[in-house]
Amino acid sequence: MKTWPDNRIQTLFGIELPIILAPMAGPVLSDMVIAVAEAGGLGSLPCALLNAEQIRSELNLIRQRTARPINLNFFCHKPPKIDANRENEWRKRLAPYYLELGVDPKAPIPMSNRTPFDAAMCDLVEEFKPEVVSFHFGLPHRKLLDRVAATGAKIISSATSVEEAIWLEQEGCDAIIAQGAEAGGHQATFLRDDISRQIGTMALVPQVVDAVNVPVIAAGGIGDARGIVAAFALGASAVQLGTAYLFCPEAKLPPIHREALRKAKSDDTVLTNVFTGRPARGIVNRLIREVGPMSDVAPEFPLAGGALAPLRFKSEPTGSGDFMSLWSGQAAALGRELPAGELTKLLAEETLAKLAAC
Repeated sequence: MKTWPDNRIQTLFGIELPIILAPMAGPVLSDMVIAVAEAGGLGSLPCALLNAEQIRSELNLIRQRTARPINLNFFCHKPPKIDANRENEWRKRLAPYYLELGVDPKAPIPMSNRTPFDAAMCDLVEEFKPEVVSFHFGLPHRKLLDRVAATGAKIISSATSVEEAIWLEQEGCDAIIAQGAEAGGHQATFLRDDISRQIGTMALVPQVVDAVNVPVIAAGGIGDARGIVAAFALGASAVQLGTAYLFCPEAKLPPIHREALRKAKSDDTVLTNVFTGRPARGIVNRLIREVGPMSDVAPEFPLAGGALAPLRFKSEPTGSGDFMSLWSGQAAALGRELPAGELTKLLAEETLAKLAAC
């Protein structure tokens, strides 16, 4: 087989391969976006941890080196409300670690923040006109969404339930990412907070496909060609991979995180809120074992990370990942250490070969 069983995403986005680089804030910057785009997939630039000037700088680099379609990804969470009592409880819970590492528990802590999509970010979308704009945690306000749509960008967002997928389609999304519980990093849940009810990719994708008319992108636990074939069998039109790309040399990862991924076993990850205040899947470390995985006193997203910053600053130089968010999906054991462009092409070749053998 030389063609894909469903080419709606390729047609919609103007790409050659139905493979999307997950927009992983921190590890992914312009070089990986370019590599995946040039290989024929959709390169995604995560903007949640970047300010407007940093985004502009990355986009200038991307546009200088590729004319292929790209995706800009933004968070659209509600700004957190400061809860002094909860902040104090969180600091009390972490105080023993401060003392252990010789850090003053009463010292001021840095603010942990992620900027939700706003007018300034929308200005950049209008200026650079990316082919795709994706959102996490729902969608932004209608006025901003209309401005994005007016640029001609295709709009996509992630759903962790059929109800979320239907809502996204009704709000005008051109395609929907069905994110299963296996996915690494932050879960995209936005209509409810109970992560115990989140379902896996194999169960979620076909139900979303049946419920909406737009193309569906499968995400979560897909690490090789077998997973991509399965996603197409379930009715998906494309796949989004994150953890698989963390093994690429382009991934901006601390050595501790990279080594944890290399050693990760199938059951080494959990959903935890102790790093940011919102459920995200990562490899179990000391903080998760002793404080989490889910803590009732962790401040609202993304404030929980502020009090952890001094602990990371003291422990990481010693080679410790005790207080680091080691984001990973459940398929880390399938990872291959290849350049991002080479990995993209190989995944496509292996998938087409398996489809031809079916």
